[in-house]
Amino acid sequence: MPDDTENIFTPYQRHVLLIVVLVVLGGLVLFGLGSYISAFLGAGILYVALRPWFTALVHRRGWNRQLVAALLLLFTVVALVIPFYALTSMLLERLRDVGQYPNQILAVVHRLEQRTGYTITSEQNVRALLGQVASRISSWLPTLAGSILHFVVVVGLLLFTLYFLFVQEEAFLRNLRRYLPFRADTVHKLQEALQNNVQANVLGQVLIAVVQGTLTGLMLRIFGVPDPIFWGAVSIFVAFIPVLGTPLVWGPAAVYQFAQGATGQGVGILLVGFIVVMNVDNLLRILLASRMGNIHPLVTLVGVTLGIGLFGILGLVIGPLLLSYLGVLLEVFAQENRQAQAAKARVRSGPGPDVA
Repeated sequence: MPDDTENIFTPYQRHVLLIVVLVVLGGLVLFGLGSYISAFLGAGILYVALRPWFTALVHRRGWNRQLVAALLLLFTVVALVIPFYALTSMLLERLRDVGQYPNQILAVVHRLEQRTGYTITSEQNVRALLGQVASRISSWLPTLAGSILHFVVVVGLLLFTLYFLFVQEEAFLRNLRRYLPFRADTVHKLQEALQNNVQANVLGQVLIAVVQGTLTGLMLRIFGVPDPIFWGAVSIFVAFIPVLGTPLVWGPAAVYQFAQGATGQGVGILLVGFIVVMNVDNLLRILLASRMGNIHPLVTLVGVTLGIGLFGILGLVIGPLLLSYLGVLLEVFAQENRQAQAAKARVRSGPGPDVA
């Protein structure tokens, strides 16, 4: 007679059910933290970006790691969080007004029609387009400025997570290697992909975006475009988009000047934009080539488009990283298939003939 206390599952079934339970519980955790997942992703990105400073001060010079971690958190708040929140608030406030005050833009459109002799579009279509553009851009920008409480919670989680990533660095890295379902060489490749993306899309691209945005604002001020500080701030955001970038700002500014009859200013904006602002990107990339990751522009462009829709402003980094990880895993998959096929071929061929 069978024992009633005997487990009805086989070892294989228990193994499969354990994996299912882990996946379900992990999915529930991610679903519950969905609105705050950007805090943990941001902490991971900042950890990779700031880790060289932490390593230099703690592991090489012997500074207290709690003190260094606190100083890095202070740097994060002063250099990143406060300017980011201020820029986001300003952009959200101004961009929401685009669809509410279309008369100035309609006047520019009418002047262009008079100067070119072509009818661009109807007034109704222009108003509808402006409303759609304002709604779309506002949805792309982070929603942190809309909720102070949400912003405080996200920043608090980010700083709290970042602090323990530094203070308990060894335990974090050890557990990460232990629980990732990859071989050591695959983990190394994924680590390199993360480092390259952070260097290319955070350290390098932030510097390029700030320089290009500053130059764009100065150029618009010199050539008499209204509100150059605001449009310079917009240029910092759009400079992350490969190929398009700052021309999305100074191109319409040149058209605006042409429509106002300021042909010289319009030509000046186009010349400085093409010759100076756009080439700053290439020049800085050459100077920073040894510090920036080798990320193909197409990967960055598609990744940014993908990431912004999924993660908001953090998608500027996370999107290209997802594509890079996909490429790395496909390469590993192909390599393991080649190794498996070579092993099968050796088994089929059997031992070679003895040579006297």
